[in-house]
Amino acid sequence: MDADQLRAMQAPIKQRYKDDPDAALITLKAKGTLDDSNIACKVETGRALAMAGLHPATGGSGLELCSGDMLLEALVACAGVTLKAVATALAIPLKSGIVSAEGELDFRGTLGVAKDAPVGFRQIRLRFDVDTDAPQDRLDQLLKLTERYCVVYQTIKSGPPVDVQMVRA
Repeated sequence: MDADQLRAMQAPIKQRYKDDPDAALITLKAKGTLDDSNIACKVETGRALAMAGLHPATGGSGLELCSGDMLLEALVACAGVTLKAVATALAIPLKSGIVSAEGELDFRGTLGVAKDAPVGFRQIRLRFDVDTDAPQDRLDQLLKLTERYCVVYQTIKSGPPVDVQMVRA
């Protein structure tokens, strides 16, 4: 896909959102079911079930997916798609690319071993290794716009309010 094809595909969508801003508000959903016999949660991904469980650093077997890994994978997926879309829109040729994310967790926090240890990532590093002949100023622009338009990155960075409830089934 080139920039013209991307613009042609997105033009009617953008126009609709300009004409009717409420049409742009979409609720995404995720759902999981608690496993009956293990400390795990079956997450419906839309394509398959993903079984999430405890990380080995908290006593898990390592057979299930770790939700921390899934968070980083969501960041990589979103950032990669956003990077490709922005590169396409700006006609920045990318021969290939790898998107990676990593972050440190102090599991003392999540296990309640140390009250001063945070629960969650201390830091996350997102990296793009791209093979391109584009000049550095274009890559700087690509990175800036990728950060600006990546939903998962902006959500992690900005920390929106989260409403939590518990109800009886």
